Amino acid sequence: MLARVANNLFWMGRYLERSEHIARYLNVNYFSSLDAPNELAQSREFVLRSMLFVADEEELKLEKPINERDVLFDIGLNPEKHYSILSSISNAQQNANGARDLISTELYESINILNRTVKNYSAERFVKSGLFEFTNLITSNIASLRTKIRATLLHDEVYAIIMLGIYIERANQVIRIINSKYNDALIEKVNFDTPVKTSFEWTILLKCIETYDMMRRYYRKPPSSHNVLEFLILNTDCPRSIMNSLNNIKYYMSFLTKEEYPHKDSAAFLIGKLSCEYRYKTIEDFQEDLKEFIENLVDDLSLVGEKMDKDYFSLY
Repeated sequence: MLARVANNLFWMGRYLERSEHIARYLNVNYFSSLDAPNELAQSREFVLRSMLFVADEEELKLEKPINERDVLFDIGLNPEKHYSILSSISNAQQNANGARDLISTELYESINILNRTVKNYSAERFVKSGLFEFTNLITSNIASLRTKIRATLLHDEVYAIIMLGIYIERANQVIRIINSKYNDALIEKVNFDTPVKTSFEWTILLKCIETYDMMRRYYRKPPSSHNVLEFLILNTDCPRSIMNSLNNIKYYMSFLTKEEYPHKDSAAFLIGKLSCEYRYKTIEDFQEDLKEFIENLVDDLSLVGEKMDKDYFSLY
């Protein structure tokens, strides 16, 4: 397979997964603030800054005035913002075009339909009253696309490359959302002396990643920093956890490399090392210095993505 085609498949998976996580974060974060237990968590500026933190942290460094309409438009439908949902869907469609001969007609047509729907969605309607409808449209359609990927493609190298994109992006988005909610919990502690361990932000975090019910079922306890982080980072059975994503990346990587002992500078070696390292971590290993742990994990996941791109998908 040409590196150009593999690159298209990989990034198609990444962009689809990215758009779903951003859409769900907008939905849950915005509407959960209506039931928040304190004034800060209910404030629009607090919620909008949290949204920007996940979509593109660099935007917050510009120190511009936070305007609700502008923030929602930029993250949702601004074609000039690389981090917008519209840009992600558009990029996924372009990548699908570049790999048209390798994916099913059902998958290709569904991506095109979603792309047209998003491009034709009224920006004025979205920023005024369409946030709930638009974000649900995105999440339901991406779920349908994942079903078509699993049900209509041969489970060969093409499928493996798409799934690699999905899982590396999922791990990146989950850790970014964890980082955002942890920062929100720290801000609430400073302003309202709310204990970080029992902050309402952990409940919002679980709902943003669609794991609230399963976490409650697994622990039979209210959400706290301890059980939420253990569930989302270390639980191998949670399909949204970092550990689950690492294991799946390692599994699908085996379709691309036939080496029993990969070179130490390769993506296969790095993902194997990370998978083994986190397999034997416990919540106590990072509970005391969560910020440093998150930063290190973000760096590790970025390095995995760079190595994968260099080893398999680089066009140069």
